[in-house]
Amino acid sequence: MFSLCYLPTAGRMTLTVIKCRNLKAMDVTGASDPYVKVSLMCEGRRLKKRKTTTKKNTLNPVYNEAIIFDIPPENVDQVSLSIAVMDYDRVGHNEVIGVCRTGLDAEGLGRDHWNEMLAYPRKPITHWHPLVELPGQATSFDSQGSCSSPKPPPTP
Repeated sequence: MFSLCYLPTAGRMTLTVIKCRNLKAMDVTGASDPYVKVSLMCEGRRLKKRKTTTKKNTLNPVYNEAIIFDIPPENVDQVSLSIAVMDYDRVGHNEVIGVCRTGLDAEGLGRDHWNEMLAYPRKPITHWHPLVELPGQATSFDSQGSCSSPKPPPTP
Protein backbone atom coordinates (compact mmCIF):
# COMPACT_ATOMS: atom_id res chain seq x y z
CA MET A 1 0.00 0.00 0.00
CA PHE A 2 1.32 3.41 -0.89
CA SER A 3 0.08 6.96 -1.26
CA LEU A 4 0.87 9.50 -3.95
CA CYS A 5 0.72 13.25 -3.45
CA TYR A 6 1.73 15.93 -5.97
CA LEU A 7 2.43 19.57 -5.13
CA PRO A 8 2.31 21.36 -8.50
CA THR A 9 3.58 24.74 -7.26
CA ALA A 10 6.65 23.12 -5.67
CA GLY A 11 7.01 20.53 -8.43
CA ARG A 12 7.30 17.82 -5.78
CA MET A 13 5.85 14.32 -5.73
CA THR A 14 5.75 12.30 -2.52
CA LEU A 15 5.26 8.55 -2.61
CA THR A 16 4.71 7.20 0.90
CA VAL A 17 5.32 3.48 1.21
CA ILE A 18 2.90 2.47 3.95
CA LYS A 19 3.04 -1.32 4.17
CA CYS A 20 2.99 -4.64 2.35
CA ARG A 21 1.21 -7.82 3.26
CA ASN A 22 1.24 -11.46 2.26
CA LEU A 23 4.66 -11.24 0.65
CA LYS A 24 6.28 -14.38 -0.69
CA ALA A 25 8.78 -16.07 1.61
CA MET A 26 12.14 -15.77 -0.13
CA ASP A 27 14.44 -17.05 2.63
CA VAL A 28 14.90 -20.54 4.06
CA THR A 29 13.52 -19.20 7.36
CA GLY A 30 10.06 -18.93 5.76
CA ALA A 31 10.19 -15.12 5.75
CA SER A 32 11.87 -12.34 3.79
CA ASP A 33 13.90 -9.21 4.50
CA PRO A 34 11.90 -6.83 2.30
CA TYR A 35 12.62 -3.28 1.21
CA VAL A 36 10.96 -1.18 -1.49
CA LYS A 37 12.91 0.34 -4.37
CA VAL A 38 11.20 3.16 -6.30
CA SER A 39 12.53 4.30 -9.67
CA LEU A 40 11.49 7.50 -11.45
CA MET A 41 11.23 6.53 -15.12
CA CYS A 42 11.03 8.55 -18.34
CA GLU A 43 10.72 6.84 -21.72
CA GLY A 44 12.14 3.59 -20.37
CA ARG A 45 15.15 5.25 -18.70
CA ARG A 46 15.62 5.41 -14.95
CA LEU A 47 16.18 9.03 -13.92
CA LYS A 48 16.40 8.54 -10.15
CA LYS A 49 15.97 5.78 -7.62
CA ARG A 50 15.24 5.70 -3.91
CA LYS A 51 14.63 2.91 -1.42
CA THR A 52 13.14 2.30 2.00
CA THR A 53 14.83 0.70 4.96
CA THR A 54 14.94 -3.10 5.09
CA LYS A 55 12.50 -4.82 7.45
CA LYS A 56 13.97 -8.04 8.80
CA ASN A 57 12.29 -11.44 8.85
CA THR A 58 8.71 -10.47 7.92
CA LEU A 59 6.11 -11.04 5.21
CA ASN A 60 3.98 -8.08 6.39
CA PRO A 61 6.35 -5.12 6.73
CA VAL A 62 5.21 -1.67 7.84
CA TYR A 63 7.29 1.22 6.50
CA ASN A 64 5.47 4.58 6.64
CA GLU A 65 8.41 6.09 4.73
CA ALA A 66 8.14 9.05 2.36
CA ILE A 67 10.11 9.11 -0.88
CA ILE A 68 10.27 12.50 -2.60
CA PHE A 69 10.97 13.28 -6.24
CA ASP A 70 11.25 16.75 -7.78
CA ILE A 71 9.11 16.74 -10.93
CA PRO A 72 8.23 20.05 -12.61
CA PRO A 73 4.54 20.32 -13.64
CA GLU A 74 5.50 20.38 -17.33
CA ASN A 75 7.17 16.96 -16.95
CA VAL A 76 4.63 15.14 -14.77
CA ASP A 77 2.88 13.62 -17.83
CA GLN A 78 6.16 12.16 -19.13
CA VAL A 79 7.28 10.19 -16.07
CA SER A 80 6.18 7.08 -14.21
CA LEU A 81 7.20 5.25 -11.07
CA SER A 82 8.41 1.67 -11.05
CA ILE A 83 8.01 0.11 -7.61
CA ALA A 84 9.85 -3.10 -6.77
CA VAL A 85 9.61 -4.99 -3.50
CA MET A 86 12.99 -6.62 -2.97
CA ASP A 87 14.34 -9.26 -0.60
CA TYR A 88 17.66 -8.26 0.95
CA ASP A 89 20.29 -11.01 0.98
CA ARG A 90 23.58 -10.60 2.80
CA VAL A 91 25.25 -13.03 0.42
CA GLY A 92 24.62 -12.95 -3.31
CA HIS A 93 22.12 -10.78 -5.12
CA ASN A 94 18.99 -9.22 -3.67
CA GLU A 95 15.90 -10.84 -5.20
CA VAL A 96 12.82 -9.18 -6.68
CA ILE A 97 9.69 -10.29 -4.84
CA GLY A 98 7.38 -8.41 -7.20
CA VAL A 99 6.82 -5.12 -9.03
CA CYS A 100 4.09 -2.64 -9.86
CA ARG A 101 4.00 0.56 -11.85
CA THR A 102 2.11 3.83 -11.66
CA GLY A 103 1.96 6.62 -14.22
CA LEU A 104 0.16 7.55 -17.41
CA ASP A 105 1.86 4.67 -19.24
CA ALA A 106 0.71 2.11 -16.64
CA GLU A 107 -2.53 0.16 -16.98
CA GLY A 108 -5.42 -0.50 -14.62
CA LEU A 109 -5.04 0.66 -11.04
CA GLY A 110 -1.53 1.99 -11.70
CA ARG A 111 -2.89 4.53 -14.18
CA ASP A 112 -6.03 5.24 -12.14
CA HIS A 113 -3.99 6.01 -9.01
CA TRP A 114 -1.78 8.42 -11.00
CA ASN A 115 -4.79 10.19 -12.55
CA GLU A 116 -6.46 10.52 -9.14
CA MET A 117 -3.25 12.07 -7.73
CA LEU A 118 -3.23 14.62 -10.58
CA ALA A 119 -6.95 15.36 -10.17
CA TYR A 120 -6.55 16.08 -6.43
CA PRO A 121 -3.29 18.01 -6.01
CA ARG A 122 -1.88 18.45 -2.49
CA LYS A 123 -3.97 15.50 -1.23
CA PRO A 124 -2.39 12.10 -0.48
CA ILE A 125 -4.19 9.36 -2.45
CA THR A 126 -3.74 5.86 -1.00
CA HIS A 127 -4.32 2.49 -2.70
CA TRP A 128 -3.27 -1.14 -2.43
CA HIS A 129 -1.34 -2.38 -5.47
CA PRO A 130 -0.86 -6.11 -6.07
CA LEU A 131 2.60 -7.00 -7.24
CA VAL A 132 3.32 -8.62 -10.57
CA GLU A 133 5.80 -11.44 -10.58
CA LEU A 134 8.87 -11.31 -12.69
CA PRO A 135 9.51 -14.70 -14.32
CA GLY A 136 9.94 -17.33 -11.63
CA GLN A 137 8.70 -15.19 -8.73
CA ALA A 138 5.38 -14.46 -6.98
CA THR A 139 3.43 -12.27 -4.48
CA SER A 140 1.60 -8.97 -3.90
CA PHE A 141 1.47 -5.69 -2.01
CA ASP A 142 -1.98 -6.99 -1.12
CA SER A 143 -3.63 -10.34 -1.70
CA GLN A 144 -6.59 -8.69 -3.43
CA GLY A 145 -7.15 -6.07 -6.12
CA SER A 146 -6.03 -5.69 -9.70
CA CYS A 147 -3.09 -3.53 -10.63
CA SER A 148 -2.00 -4.87 -13.96
CA SER A 149 1.52 -3.53 -14.24
CA PRO A 150 2.24 -4.64 -17.77
CA LYS A 151 5.78 -3.42 -18.19
CA PRO A 152 8.48 -4.85 -15.96
CA PRO A 153 11.45 -2.55 -15.50
CA PRO A 154 13.79 -2.66 -18.50
CA THR A 155 16.81 -4.88 -18.08
CA PRO A 156 20.12 -3.03 -18.33
